Amino acid sequence: MTVLNKVNVEAQAIEAKKASKKLMVLSEVEKNDALLHLADVLEREYETILAANEKDLAAGREKGFTDAFMDRLSLSKERIADFAQGLRDVAKLDDPTGQVLSDWTLENGLQVEKVTVPLGVIGMIYEARPNVTVDATGLALKSGNAIVLKGGSNAINSNAAIVEVMHKGLEETKIPKEAVQFIASTDRAATNELFTMKEHIDVLIPRGGGKLIQAVVENATVPVLETGVGNCHIYIDKAADVEKAINILVNAKTDRPAVCNAAETLIVHKEWLAANRDALVSALQENDIQVHGDDHVLELIPGSVAAGEEDWSNEYLSTDIAVKSVDDVVEAIEHIEMYGTKHSEAIITEDGEAAQKFLALVDAAALYHNASTRFTDGGALGFGAEIGISTQKLHARGPMGLPALTTVKFLMKGTGQIR
Repeated sequence: MTVLNKVNVEAQAIEAKKASKKLMVLSEVEKNDALLHLADVLEREYETILAANEKDLAAGREKGFTDAFMDRLSLSKERIADFAQGLRDVAKLDDPTGQVLSDWTLENGLQVEKVTVPLGVIGMIYEARPNVTVDATGLALKSGNAIVLKGGSNAINSNAAIVEVMHKGLEETKIPKEAVQFIASTDRAATNELFTMKEHIDVLIPRGGGKLIQAVVENATVPVLETGVGNCHIYIDKAADVEKAINILVNAKTDRPAVCNAAETLIVHKEWLAANRDALVSALQENDIQVHGDDHVLELIPGSVAAGEEDWSNEYLSTDIAVKSVDDVVEAIEHIEMYGTKHSEAIITEDGEAAQKFLALVDAAALYHNASTRFTDGGALGFGAEIGISTQKLHARGPMGLPALTTVKFLMKGTGQIR
């Protein structure tokens, strides 16, 4: 891949800005037709994408990347088919732009409308997750936005091939291919260029590990829609149903350990642990879950290792889990307040009062009562796809689908009114 210089990156951002003007006036039918065509082209050209992905995988094996990392990086015909289906699902959703949120008429006869419009140009900075290339593009185009993609260097061949295939498909649609820009550079300077392009980029969305997100938030002059790492907690309360609690814990920890909505910490009520220790230990052992526990947990769960301070805030992205024992729901909430990342938190209990206290007091984008944290996902919640999970509170919070990629305009229609 050719490392791009400042002029190249800026030129791509300018092209995206120009394309956004053309994109925002397209009809919903034209945008949907383009997404459906892109889905077909991705499925048809899967071999091109897999050949490029194998280059990234070979480099990853040579560098000794973890299994979790390789899983995020790895593509298959089936995964590409999932990407395509995601685009078809997005095409089925209502167009988020042009919606009249409210309207009223002033005493002087001036008519006012508050209407949704595209953000303009989205800068997407992400790590080794090729699926983001397709998901982010689909959501951006459907919501009338152009997008500038800067993926991680470890997936550069996969991402470049995906964008090349999508450009090929867009040439046969009403959407200009310039609306999708990919910065094919492994130079961090190229990423840094996006941080300060306020005149061309309307919003930056970082998606990846804590260091990446922190770097964007701290250095960008472009407005940032902050996504967050997932130190997600499962709290098993004293009144938790045993089968329900264990099933939810195992699912949240092992279904896909390398994703941000997987559980990283189990908080368990001491009375429940004492009464159901054997069932819990059996489930942990059967699923090869390594426990990092406090002193009380070390006494009751064989094979566990002592948890240090770093374990309570660690996003393992593996089958390791930190286990904290508590005396009540208040102590559980205090632990989450200290170490949580405001992503997804769950309480397992049959005590409605305890559940209500947890849901009311825990500060997070997504909260669950008797359900797995794995549902914090745009596709699972019916958004078609997601561009990220926001852990901030301004503009958007939680899984960000189409509505999060719009802003508003106030449109005033008069008959000559002056003030």
